[in-house]
Amino acid sequence: MRVRTLYSGVSAGTELTAYRGTNPYLTRKWDLERRLFVEGQTHAYPLSGWGYQEVGEVVEAAPDVADPPVGSLVWGIWGHRAEAVVPADKLVGHVLPPGADPLTGVFARVGAIALNAVHAADVHLGDQIAIFGQGVIGLLATRLAVLSGARVVAADAIPDRLELARKFGAAETFDVASGSVAEFMRKRVVGADTVIELSGSHLGLHEAIRTVRKGGRVVAAGFYQGDGIGLRLGEEFHHNQVQLVSSQIGGVASWLAHRWDVERLQRTFMELVHRGEVDARELVSHVMPVDEAAEAFDLLDKHQSEVLQLVFQFEE
Repeated sequence: MRVRTLYSGVSAGTELTAYRGTNPYLTRKWDLERRLFVEGQTHAYPLSGWGYQEVGEVVEAAPDVADPPVGSLVWGIWGHRAEAVVPADKLVGHVLPPGADPLTGVFARVGAIALNAVHAADVHLGDQIAIFGQGVIGLLATRLAVLSGARVVAADAIPDRLELARKFGAAETFDVASGSVAEFMRKRVVGADTVIELSGSHLGLHEAIRTVRKGGRVVAAGFYQGDGIGLRLGEEFHHNQVQLVSSQIGGVASWLAHRWDVERLQRTFMELVHRGEVDARELVSHVMPVDEAAEAFDLLDKHQSEVLQLVFQFEE
């Protein structure tokens, strides 16, 4: 089916790393079969299909396709482009309900990333959890961890994001510019049961490891680039027997793979949005015409703290 794009969400993490030239795919090739990075280049100019999450209207369908029906508003991934021809089965179950704000559809993918991290954290009712980084995914992870029964301490250096974290249910917030999260948590409890690290900083990952109690878990869900400067694994990681778990949207936690997949993560998150349990629309800070893409990426690059979720608009 042919889909006419209305909105396309920009990833302030992954896409900005490509813009800045720090993305590993620019200098290394991901060998999917061997699951190793090798010499070569995954991304080259011109980029094809670059884009994180789109919302559009189904305007045409093959004669044998009835679902989703023509005229439906759907969410999916087809890249920053005005229209695309998409396999119909990729959009089944992706229809926005009547009255839904189309802008909420740009959060299906990032919402799935946040939910995947919360699942990897193995949250239990009453767990003490710290979430490092309160960007879009961090704020969504905060909300989802609260819905899962955790008591969340949200950590970031941007006051506006900490205020929003409180709206999303964080019991406490901590400005990382004021001191150590690890010491802050140990004054209240013996350490966090789990930390979800979403800052993408190796220094943040090291502090996350310091923050959990002995035998605690750190879910590394940020996108780290370059060498791990500041990550000292011979210290708390070694002496406190910390579990370090990677969470990435290419797959779900191994112990859940028999009943969860990425599609289920996305649909579950969107159901929470449609039921009003997650206010995704609150996260949209900028809506810009797609022909201002150059200005948009310059804004993200130079004033990232002022932008939460930037969305390209393709038509009025």
